[in-house]
Amino acid sequence: MSLPDSSIDSKILESAKAEFLQKGFKNTSLREICKKAGVTTGALYKRYSGKEALFDAVVNPTLRDIADWGSSVERYNYKYLDSNEMQKVWDMSEETHKKWIEFFYARYDSMKLLLCCAEGSGQSGFLHNFVLENTRHTFAFAKEAKRRGITDKDIDDDELHILLTAYWSTLFETIIHDFPKEKALRYCNVITQFFNWQAIFGF
Repeated sequence: MSLPDSSIDSKILESAKAEFLQKGFKNTSLREICKKAGVTTGALYKRYSGKEALFDAVVNPTLRDIADWGSSVERYNYKYLDSNEMQKVWDMSEETHKKWIEFFYARYDSMKLLLCCAEGSGQSGFLHNFVLENTRHTFAFAKEAKRRGITDKDIDDDELHILLTAYWSTLFETIIHDFPKEKALRYCNVITQFFNWQAIFGF
């Protein structure tokens, strides 16, 4: 009995990524993906139920990395909340922004797919969902900080959602507009001057 050709998986995924980046989810053809990967449509359907599942397979590693990163940031935040060192949590220095640029640019193609090429897929609301999750965690954190008497500022979740949408949209514009990483890193100086989260939250 012959073993399945495992190289087919990577060929399909690389071809799919290239097609999705060039044409977007809606206009991408599975037949064209298979043709450029040098595989049959039957081989593709043995692995993926359709175009939606294939798109998810391309971007899921990055979505998992973002979820892991979010959990790590949350642990970091509560660690410094416990020690009452809030300036470390909301240190929006240029170096902080640069770390996030480095994180997202290390996953540039997938971020480009999620931000610019996902219309018609289940990931078309990526930015909204990303900000919604970020808002939920940040709002809970701010409420806990107020409960402990660390700040007396009140901000509701609608206001926070608007501010975080502005912030992340500003950061992601570097990918949407194809900034090379070096230019995106220089752009962090502007972001630092524009957003003052310590003043917003009163830390």
